Amino acid sequence: MKQVADVQEKIKEALTRGVEKVYPSAEALKEVLESGKKIRLYCGYDPSSPTLHFGHSITLRKLSQFQKLGHEVIMLTGDFTGMIGDPTDKTAARKKLSRDEVIRNSENYKKLAGNFLDFSGENPAQIKYNSEWSDKLTFLDLIEIASNFTVGQMIVRDMFQERIKRNEPIYLHEFLYPIAQGYDSLAMDVDLEVGGADQTFNMLVGRDLMKSVKNKEKFVLTTKLLTDPSGKKMGKTEGNMVSMEDSAKDMFGKIMSWPDGQIIPAFELLTDTPLAEIENISCELKEERINPRDPKARLAKKITSFYHGEEAAVQAEKEFSLVFKEGARPLEIPEIKVSEEELNILDLLIKTELIPSKSEAKRLVLQGAIEIDDEIKKDWKETIKIKKGLVIKAGKRKFIKLR
Repeated sequence: MKQVADVQEKIKEALTRGVEKVYPSAEALKEVLESGKKIRLYCGYDPSSPTLHFGHSITLRKLSQFQKLGHEVIMLTGDFTGMIGDPTDKTAARKKLSRDEVIRNSENYKKLAGNFLDFSGENPAQIKYNSEWSDKLTFLDLIEIASNFTVGQMIVRDMFQERIKRNEPIYLHEFLYPIAQGYDSLAMDVDLEVGGADQTFNMLVGRDLMKSVKNKEKFVLTTKLLTDPSGKKMGKTEGNMVSMEDSAKDMFGKIMSWPDGQIIPAFELLTDTPLAEIENISCELKEERINPRDPKARLAKKITSFYHGEEAAVQAEKEFSLVFKEGARPLEIPEIKVSEEELNILDLLIKTELIPSKSEAKRLVLQGAIEIDDEIKKDWKETIKIKKGLVIKAGKRKFIKLR
């Protein structure tokens, strides 16, 4: 009986933790899972970047929960669809990628996904690429598949409506993207697709296609998104992503820079911390019984430990405290060679790659956010004499030493 109860509890967590919605319903999927039937499920990953980030970890955690329940899990790399470009949430057509680019970008995905999924053993997760079937489609096949949908179904998407209002073009290949993604479900004959809530439209297209072609129910489970205070998804598009390959120091520091409002969602979506424990932290924060910095540091340490180990996380926390609480320099500062004898401060910040643009560099100088050898610089016209060992600090977290 205890074993049955344990399985039921794991099913409940798989269907609720970090979950936005289940189509057609969580109750229907729960009934299938509790029947003992083993299902095939997948999540697709867009290879538009050479790394995976914390946003991807949300769905990978969800796949892991189903794998531990004994279900067949597929991690799908969209090497074919990646060349089209997903228009989701895009207010302009996205640049199309070449086959070489998407293959190169996805080279490290399996290694990173290995933090969550088991690719060996009795029930190994599978890696698939959708070019395996999509490359073989003929023009006749495409017409046949597309005939299951209307232009009206596609054009209702919010980002397309926004472009219409601005009199901006919508390209035909952008209409075809959700159909291409939907065909993945058909080709793999899956029972369930997992994806972020922003992918709901694309995943439901796959559900409709399964019904039309195979008369089969495909469940769709959408996960919550990790968003910033403005409601924008954290990821590569918004430029605020935390990569799974970031160093322990950078990972810890980036998490500590998150606004307090992200503490509780991050505990739920990015850790295995029990929900009862998270609720307790939430109550303490609401009642102002704790300083938000304490649970945030706990969150940063927990996540950094997961990717880099306990020792590296402890060291990252120590260094963060030295730099931010005590105002000390980091124990290790990256060095960069500058051959000029002197440079304007803005040119120096660009050359050392501390700041991406002159306008940004000028803004930081005027704000007093640039220090050179512990001296705050506020004159953006100042010329800096270059010398060995000169330490430049930009903002709170970026340091460079000249050599």
